[in-house]
Amino acid sequence: MKIAQIAPLAESVPPRLYGGTERIVSFLTEELVRQGHEVTLFASADSLTAAELVPCSQRALRLDTNVRDPIPHHLILLEEVRRRADEFDLLHFHIDLLHFPLIRPIAHRTVTTVHGRLDLPDLLPFYQRFPEIPVVSISDSQRAPLPMANWIATVRHGLPLDLLPFSPVAKGGYLAFLGRISPEKRPDRAIEIAARTGLPLKIAAKVDKADQQYWDGFIKPMIDRHSNVEYIGEVNDRGKAEFLGNAAALLFPIDWPEPFGLVMIESMACGTPVIAFRCGSVPEVLDQDVSGFIVTSIDEAVAAVPRALAADRAGVRRRFEERFSVGRMAADYLEVYERLLHHRMRTVPFPAEAVGVQTVA
Repeated sequence: MKIAQIAPLAESVPPRLYGGTERIVSFLTEELVRQGHEVTLFASADSLTAAELVPCSQRALRLDTNVRDPIPHHLILLEEVRRRADEFDLLHFHIDLLHFPLIRPIAHRTVTTVHGRLDLPDLLPFYQRFPEIPVVSISDSQRAPLPMANWIATVRHGLPLDLLPFSPVAKGGYLAFLGRISPEKRPDRAIEIAARTGLPLKIAAKVDKADQQYWDGFIKPMIDRHSNVEYIGEVNDRGKAEFLGNAAALLFPIDWPEPFGLVMIESMACGTPVIAFRCGSVPEVLDQDVSGFIVTSIDEAVAAVPRALAADRAGVRRRFEERFSVGRMAADYLEVYERLLHHRMRTVPFPAEAVGVQTVA
């Protein structure tokens, strides 16, 4: 099968540091190539892949100090895709929604994985306007705000089994927080949990410009007040393996409708149990008392820490292998591709003459 994978340009594929979407695009692309498919990756020029790479920006936009507005760069990406669209059996988009008007004439051989949150009011009229575009969710809970969208599958993320080594013993003995410093990720909860348990907490996270004030005015002062809390900044894949593998538990104290939460399965791959708040995808990803502990309050999280310290780390790793391998993820997407190609869907002429065309399976 000839497949195009269209990645965001914010990070390279794979990303050097933080970048969940680009990391998943990389895992999927390399697995499809390994299985013998002809894959073309549209991404930044500093990406690394066994597929054919079509460079659409000189480097990852987040790391390019000359970039002020990402939109022109993504329009260049879309022009590259438009020029070569006829070469592919199927085009798989990972760039949210900019491409929807472009792909209407060929919607039957496209799929878009929606990687972000969907509970934003601006998205409702948009998805109502494009009811025929096939979309894939990364958790069932992610779909809830937009039930009218043309959902054709839920495909949960997967990782290469050899990406993050299993750590049978938590040599560091600390609690871990990994991700972004932002209000919805609730690093403040992680700090409070660590303070109440007396265990060390290490925070490996990036601070986006949008969250700089939150960091400067709230989180950094909290860290400074607690001698058992250490901020170590962003970590790469090698550093992530050591960081998660040596942790006694990962704290995932979110306060928003998390679409998936890649860090949870990264932690599971290392054998490190997860203590997570019941939001968004969490109940779909974690198996209670096996791979983690789902809680609804800081009190419950504190009570879960001794159970996490006594968890069967080999059992955590087994559950990861059973549910979240890249092989399973690729198989799920290939099933989606086959269904789209063998059950043609009616599409809207370009430019669309009518609004509100109904989906045909």
